[in-house]
Amino acid sequence: MKTLFITGFILIIGCSTTKNSIVAGPEGPRPNAKTWITPKNVPTIDLTQDNVPDFWTVTPTIINTLEFKDKHQVHGPIPGKHPRPANYLPPHKKPHFDEVGPPNGLRSGFGNSSTIVQDKSHFDAISATAWTPPDPSLAVGPNHIVATVNMAIAFYDKNGNEEFSSLLDSTGNPGFFEDIGAGGFTFDPKCFYDAHAGRFVVLALEQYDPDESWITIAISDDSDPNGIWYKYRTWSVITNTDNGNTFWVDYPGFGFDDGFYYVTGNLFGLNNGGWGGVLYRVLDKAPMLIGDPVLIADVRKAGHASMQCTQHYGSSPSAFFIGRRNNTELRISHINNPLNPTVVSEFVAVPDHGSPGAGVSNPGGTVSALDGRIMNSHYRDGSLWTTHGVSGNNVDAIARWYEIDLANWPTNPPTLTQSGDAVVSGMSTFFPAISANKRGEVVMVLASANSSTNPSLQLVGRKPTDVLGVMGLSTSIVVGNSGASGRWGDYFDMTVDPNNDTVFWYIGEVQNNSGWQTVIGSALITCIEDINADGSVNVSDILSLIADWGSGGSGAEVAAPYDVIDVSDVLAVVGALGNCP
Repeated sequence: MKTLFITGFILIIGCSTTKNSIVAGPEGPRPNAKTWITPKNVPTIDLTQDNVPDFWTVTPTIINTLEFKDKHQVHGPIPGKHPRPANYLPPHKKPHFDEVGPPNGLRSGFGNSSTIVQDKSHFDAISATAWTPPDPSLAVGPNHIVATVNMAIAFYDKNGNEEFSSLLDSTGNPGFFEDIGAGGFTFDPKCFYDAHAGRFVVLALEQYDPDESWITIAISDDSDPNGIWYKYRTWSVITNTDNGNTFWVDYPGFGFDDGFYYVTGNLFGLNNGGWGGVLYRVLDKAPMLIGDPVLIADVRKAGHASMQCTQHYGSSPSAFFIGRRNNTELRISHINNPLNPTVVSEFVAVPDHGSPGAGVSNPGGTVSALDGRIMNSHYRDGSLWTTHGVSGNNVDAIARWYEIDLANWPTNPPTLTQSGDAVVSGMSTFFPAISANKRGEVVMVLASANSSTNPSLQLVGRKPTDVLGVMGLSTSIVVGNSGASGRWGDYFDMTVDPNNDTVFWYIGEVQNNSGWQTVIGSALITCIEDINADGSVNVSDILSLIADWGSGGSGAEVAAPYDVIDVSDVLAVVGALGNCP
């Protein structure tokens, strides 16, 4: 077992308390500065053997955002040409997904049900930073929202008022990850709210020439992101001693279950541009919740690519991961014993599909719909919901979604329950994100565009009573006032509100004349007060509340305070009688 104790200095800005010394960031914003000094005393993470774990520990630094010199650092949009983070990364060849899989007779659903998603409200969030694309991600707690983009973070209340914003890297005042050593280059950020623990969790990658790679993680000390964070800067140069190759991490997956946090990432060669498969990183949640050193377990799977971690809601048996294997199969993975992990996998047959083409046409040119990789994954009540982009008929791309019955896997094999294509008439649909709530309702946020329509944000959804394989008619959220070209990003994001486990929250992007603009909003299919989800608020909903009087917990209530079912919940339902569409 190895322990990461990296010597260096702490920037004197009056906002950190260290539990141990850690590496300092580079002096200056250039991520590939020639004067860069390789950190000392970092662990050698030896994953030479496929599916054999290596272990080490890392200690955190405690940061208080209330003590940041500048608590509102993100002022956009920033004019001018914005570079892609990929321009600063080592050469890396993406894995191919269009291998031919075994044929099957499965067909994806197509068409629309009558289900309509209601866009409750939305607001403009972070606008164009110095980088493109934004890669927006979202975390929603009881009273606050956290959003991340390349390379910034912001906290909001649920009305869209900014409470805090910071650059993620060392160009901030200070940067969110600067005090634990982050230099001038953080990328592919992601975040989520862990409702099991009541914490916000944030991740960003770092990569510096010639041989330095980090996975940097922060966890709030409670359900309010303003204040104390425990921050862990974890080394991510992976070694294969058989051939002397070393690898860095790209395109992270980030998820959780009851007891652990999980990170996945593609492994690209630092010294030869080669391919190393996927890193599965397991972090024991319990010590991270109190800011203690954490044991990290790493394992590598050479034959895997672009595996996404599942975020677990409701009853959570164990961690699952999913990726695209070929044109007729998805790969689902599971961690056996997270404290001594090995990865087991199974293939699930899905309808035949190809990757999206060269790009999605719009008045600004074409934007990339990526290569068919899985975008996000959510687990709920035995089902794994996931989505990605595929080639379309008479459109450039189509957003496809899946529900997979895990059937107590790995005891029994997982199978496809349903799949469908998100249809917006005459439009390509791309960059989907999906989530399901406690009622079995499902909502997707996605982008849409065609040769005469600028990229826009749309919502589609379904009820559990809808015909298998279809979503409802789309709800348009916002249309950008400009066309776009080039890289649109890596992902959008979608989650559910922990207060009621019914309202959906989303983040996506559009293009305005001044650059990209992220949008955050909330949506629902059935009113919160419709307890039994029968389409109307009536006496039966009041009786359901009375039957559960005094019980509570995350997702059990319909009105503040979100602690137990009490008179405030009954009054909310009474006030909605006859008013639920």
